[in-house]
Amino acid sequence: MIVEQIYTECLSQGSYYIESEGEAAIIDPLREIDSYIEKAAKGRAKIKYVFETHFHADFVSGHLSLSKKTSAPIIFGPNANPSFKSIIAADGEKFQIGKISLQLIHTPGHTMESSCYLLRNENDKEIAVFTGDTLFLGDVGRPDLAQENKNMTKEYLAGQLFDSLRNKLMPLPDNIIIYPAHGAGSACGKNMMDLTSDSLANQKKVNYALREDMSKEEFINEVTKGLSAPPKYFPSNVELNKKGYEDVATVINKSLNPINIHDFNILRKQNDILILDVRSKNLFSEGHIPGSLFIGLEGMFAPWAGTLIEDVNQKIIIVSPKGKEQEAISRLARVGFDNVVGFLDGGFDRWVKSSGEIKKIECISAKEFVNQSKSLRRNIYDVRNEDEFKISHFNGAKNAPLKNIGKYIHELRKNSPLYLYCKAGYRSVVASSIINKVNDFKLINIEGGYDMIEKINFSS
Repeated sequence: MIVEQIYTECLSQGSYYIESEGEAAIIDPLREIDSYIEKAAKGRAKIKYVFETHFHADFVSGHLSLSKKTSAPIIFGPNANPSFKSIIAADGEKFQIGKISLQLIHTPGHTMESSCYLLRNENDKEIAVFTGDTLFLGDVGRPDLAQENKNMTKEYLAGQLFDSLRNKLMPLPDNIIIYPAHGAGSACGKNMMDLTSDSLANQKKVNYALREDMSKEEFINEVTKGLSAPPKYFPSNVELNKKGYEDVATVINKSLNPINIHDFNILRKQNDILILDVRSKNLFSEGHIPGSLFIGLEGMFAPWAGTLIEDVNQKIIIVSPKGKEQEAISRLARVGFDNVVGFLDGGFDRWVKSSGEIKKIECISAKEFVNQSKSLRRNIYDVRNEDEFKISHFNGAKNAPLKNIGKYIHELRKNSPLYLYCKAGYRSVVASSIINKVNDFKLINIEGGYDMIEKINFSS
């Protein structure tokens, strides 16, 4: 028996490859499916089933493409209503893979079709459970992403989740291994651990949602409080996962289109075109095309693209390091952005050689900022999330989370320098690019972010 977790850091997402006796199953595959097919070929196994824990909101799953390539049926839990052929399994139904089996456990709450898959070995012993977005490590799935009718409030779904956890998952053997669909950094929960697998016994000790003395009312209050608005791309990803999408190879083929500088200069002036610079934060700060948005491949690229680019149908031209164009297109497609019209042939260097105007972001080190800080008690903006800010922040800073940065632009004083910092310098450069697209404020980015500020303050 082989159980392999395939974890994608950019999405904080775990998919799973399970193999036994020449048969394989995939749980919650990414849109790029080649790695699963290659694993099966290496093990001389046939992919027998594609299991989905629910209709994902934060990424486009590869279930349709994988089923088409392998003829493996797609399995969903009760209440699922996809527009394509699939098996809607019953609660408790078992699926044989070689000598082992996966048993569907219907666990509504995160969504009404949410289901977990219990792995049983050749002796029918429970070994692991793949919990999707029902149970995370340190947290549970948020209950506000599947409100399909007026009666299905987040409180109602939280109550369903409470029952699912208490009646379906907590009675499982304590030594069973939990494999969730997401880890820390995902927007599908509030406070996940950095671990990507753990025992049920330990989760009963450390996960607030599994406290045995917690009443249903307390649970509902805990999981529904402090929920920020979900990223705007979530509904469109649910629709793609329910109704279908183009194969990612097709998307890459039509998008991997080099655009010469002449055509680029014409296109960039059109209102419906977004110039997306995916280089490093340092290179972008040193020089970039005026009006371009920075979301670097070095960070949580796809989720930030989904959060900050409001329309998944937005026409995008990529400015990329040489050889990274396909990666950018593929990672955008993971969250449903399939309308990349091409990339600047020759990248930013070609822009410079054409004598194009460049903009820069002024940066200072955290040490310089701390040394100047006594005279800086206004116009300091912390673009980390609310929870990060509450834990600790620079004295005098105002919290303006990157995900909502557009709401704060009107507050920024045009005649004064604006100091921006995040955790380590990535998000503050993204924020700077957004602010500069709206208006030409004087911005000063603090390199190294709050991590470095705190380190300097601690050592001084």
